Amino acid sequence: MTPDEVAVFRQARLLLALQCAGEPLDAEHLGVYDFLTAHPLLVVRDEGDPDRTALRLAGFDERAVGYASPAQRFVTAQLHLSGDLAALVGRGLVQVTAAGRVTYRLTPEGVSMAARFTAMYAQRYRTAARIVIRRLRRLSARRLREGLRQWLVPAPSSAQVT
Repeated sequence: MTPDEVAVFRQARLLLALQCAGEPLDAEHLGVYDFLTAHPLLVVRDEGDPDRTALRLAGFDERAVGYASPAQRFVTAQLHLSGDLAALVGRGLVQVTAAGRVTYRLTPEGVSMAARFTAMYAQRYRTAARIVIRRLRRLSARRLREGLRQWLVPAPSSAQVT
């Protein structure tokens, strides 16, 4: 069983994503941010990019198995998203607001819970989330989907023969 198959793990990541966003997010943006934060080198591909260096120092490596089939992994993640959000809302960690569009934000209990996550993985995730969200937060839903189509295609490895 992989961590992505464990509901509590996925829900903890959503809390961290909302914490790093610092603003309410709709489910589409939250799902994309979470997935790309878990796989930030799909977005930050240029070897000379200082963000890539920061991500590599945080322990991200595009040779990890998670980068092997990103499109399939993204679809699987999206299948869990609504149930994970419902569980977080049900536990009082996330609040839903419907004002023009449905958005999610941390409740005070959710803020407190996210702040208690101190494991190395949580620290790595926060590093990646800050980078990914900073790069993507200004994109409209349409532009985000367009970018996602490109990012889900693995970059050719420098070790591959062309």
